[in-house]
Parts: sequence; C-alpha cells; structure tokens
Amino acid sequence: MLDTQSALLTVNQMTEADRLTIAAGTAEEVLMERAGASVAREIIKAWPPCRVAVLCGPGNNGGDGFVVARHLADAGWDVQVGVLGPRDRLKGAAAHHARLWSGLTAPLTPAVLDSADLIVDAIFGAGLSRALDGPVAELLAIAARTAPIIAIDVPSGVIADSGEASGAVAAKLTVTFFRKKPGHLLLPARHFCGKVVVADIGIPPSVLDMISPQTFENDPILWRGHFPILSGDGNKFTRGHALVWGGYRMTGAARLAARGAARAGAGLTTVTCPEVALGVYATALTSIMVQPLGDQASFVKLLADERITGLLIGPGAGVGEQTRESVLAMLATGRPTVLDADALTSFQSDPETLMASISGPCVLTPHNGEFARLFDPCGDKLLRTRAAARRSGAVIVLKGADTVIAAPDGRAIINSNAPPTLATAGSGDVLAGIILGLLAQGMEPFLAAAAAVWLHGEAARTFGPGLIAEDLPDLLPKVLGTLFSQI
Repeated sequence: MLDTQSALLTVNQMTEADRLTIAAGTAEEVLMERAGASVAREIIKAWPPCRVAVLCGPGNNGGDGFVVARHLADAGWDVQVGVLGPRDRLKGAAAHHARLWSGLTAPLTPAVLDSADLIVDAIFGAGLSRALDGPVAELLAIAARTAPIIAIDVPSGVIADSGEASGAVAAKLTVTFFRKKPGHLLLPARHFCGKVVVADIGIPPSVLDMISPQTFENDPILWRGHFPILSGDGNKFTRGHALVWGGYRMTGAARLAARGAARAGAGLTTVTCPEVALGVYATALTSIMVQPLGDQASFVKLLADERITGLLIGPGAGVGEQTRESVLAMLATGRPTVLDADALTSFQSDPETLMASISGPCVLTPHNGEFARLFDPCGDKLLRTRAAARRSGAVIVLKGADTVIAAPDGRAIINSNAPPTLATAGSGDVLAGIILGLLAQGMEPFLAAAAAVWLHGEAARTFGPGLIAEDLPDLLPKVLGTLFSQI
C-alpha cells in the first residue's frame, strides 16, 4: 500500500472516514465545529476583518457555514448569512450549528451579497454530483463578480470525484478536511479551487487502513524509498543499459529521450537507428552510444543482449509497419518497455494486437489524442486511465497539466506540479526518456512512471519561463540532488 499521507479520497470514502471517526466516539457536531472553525482560521489569517457573506446550503456544507459565521462574528467581523431553503429543514449536526447562530439569516438571493468584501461558499460542497444550474448558479455568478470567494470542501458545482465543474465559479481559497479529493487536482475543477488548504479536524489516519484508498497525489513520499540509489561498488552496467529506438528524419525526439534516460541515471544509454541516420545521431550525441542497424533481423539480434535492461520506442520513430514490428520485438523480450508517440499510433487500426503482446513490465505514455486512438475516450480522466491500464496490462501515463498515472491493479496517482511551460515541443520525449532511465535501473514501472512525471514537472518549475525541451535533461541533476538529500 502506498503512503496514505498523500491519499485522495472519493466522496464516499470521506463519508466513511467521518462515520468511522464518529463510531469511535467523536460526535458529528464536534467534527463540524472543527471543520467550520478551521475555515474561519484560514480566513482570519488571509484577510483583515471585513464584511462577509456566508452562503449556506441545505446539508452539512451549510452546517459548516454556520460555524464559520459564528467564529467570524465572535472575532468581530461583520457577518451576513444567507440560507438556501427554510432554516428549520436542516437536520442533524447542521441543524445543531444553525441553532447556535444567534445572528440574522436571509434567503439565499443576490441581496445577501450587498456590500460583501468576502463570500463563503457553503452551499453544496462535495455533496453535489450533478451540474449546478438555476438560481444558485446565477447567484454564484454574481458572487464571483462581487468579492473573493472562500469555498468549503470544494466550490459548489465541482464534482469532487471526477474533476468536472459545471456552474462552479472560481474560489480564491478552498479549505477541505483530512485529505484532498481527486477534484482538487483534476482539470477543469482544479482551476476553480484556488489555493487548497487541508485542515486537520481530528480524523485519525488509522481510518485509512479500513478505507484502503487507491488514488494519490504525486509526491516523493510515495516512491522515494524505491528510487535507484548509487552503490559504491557499482559500475555502469549495474546502473542499467537503456536502449532507445531512433527514427530517421525526426531525430530530435529520440535524442531528447536518450538524454533524459542518461540524466535519470542509466549507466549506459544507446540509440539504435537506421544506417542512413548514423551521421546525425553520432554527431549530436557524445556520452550516448549510437548503434546503426541494417535490417529488422539485426535489431532482434541487438535485443538479445541481456545487458540491456530497458527499452523505449516511439519518439520520432515514424508511424508504420517497421515501428509495429519493432514494438512487438521489444515486448517479446519481456524487459521493461516504454511505448510513446508513434509506437502507439502505429497500432491505431489494431490495438488488440498491442494489448495482447504486453506481458512484461510496460509503460504507455499517450497524450489525449494518442489515447483516443487505442482506448475508450469516454468518462472522466481518472476513470478512463484506470480502465486503459486494466485493459492493456500496462501502466498508463495519460499526459497533461493533470497527468494521471494508473496501474493495472487499480492504483492511480494524479500529478499536480507540472507548470504550463511544459507545453512545448519535445517535453514528452524527455519524459519518456526519464521513465526509461528509471526502469533500466530496476525501478518498478508504476512508481518509476510517477517519479519521472514528478521530476519532469519539478525540473520545469525550477527553470521558469522560456523553457524548451532541450533544457529539461540538464535540469535533472539539481532536482535529483535535492531528492537524494532526502533519502
């Protein structure tokens, strides 16, 4: 089981965490008090006293809102509370905290926003599983033009499990409890959450042993202990030998991938290419070896070298029968293999042949277009990535600003550190190479893919604006140095 510090919980799992905590002796009213108080504390830390409109819904999110209103009022803030529906219809802990609010309430109409300097969205939170529309959506649209919004749990209109967001408006700050939910990281919902703060409300981490979360936010804590460590008595072969298939004409992609593999720690990295491309690769690469091949038989012979511990094909390979044959030859070795770009597109007319050929450790790294050529593109990103991993038997890295890494056993990791500067030609080739470099050193595919995605994002983040793909491999040593200092 992965470290649960970075676990992401579905709405049902969070409900179960609450239930287990209540069953162990913490009253629901106490949990709600802690939740609302934590939101009030975050508001007081971030803003000076001002006029606040607290928008309360008909469920527990609304109950949290009443607690926020009470704590802010006790701190001397000017608080106006608007309620969706009759206040006396609230139930349980929400009704309890509504009774503790001694101030006035008003119907949830635009009038409650008058002169507000801050707005607290406590309408629906994670309890909503449909698009937000009607008067509430209209009210929130007005609220977004009125003042900064603080959302409790998730902004109303965000679907916490899938990352969908229909009718939601952007919050400046979202305060959630115990653990984040997938919607805090998945797009488009992530854009609506603003800064996300996770508050401790006294739910013991031990409840996760019974919940067994399967989704996690990408963080070194998940894979740092499995990362390849240099040995004092090692040599270049013990550090692994990475082999990259290099195509002709689009040679830059394979060169970027090879440099990514080498910088990720592979002891040897080789690019194999058609003889006609030898001059291009040999001139551009120094520490990376180049192996020209005359025909497919010579490639199969090269693959028989058992010192080769990781394989990559796709970047600049070209779409066609030769790439298909080379993919199948790589997969037949049973060695860790990364398939990217053209290696995936070459099977768009016959994905079943590709799936049937995957039996050893394998990582597929599609972007959305390549994914749709092989797998069902329907459903939210987390759902379809998991389904693709199950179907293929491979680890799937569905790339994007919210990259999802999924294993065939159902585990999934959502990455959140990728800056927009990574949207540049060739950055995906470098990522495929980093994955290859870690696989060649013996790292388990699911964790290797997650580590590579995080390193890729962190390298780009440290560079800042002006990034191009060629920069990424040379940024890895600094990132790895920081990482090794923590192991």
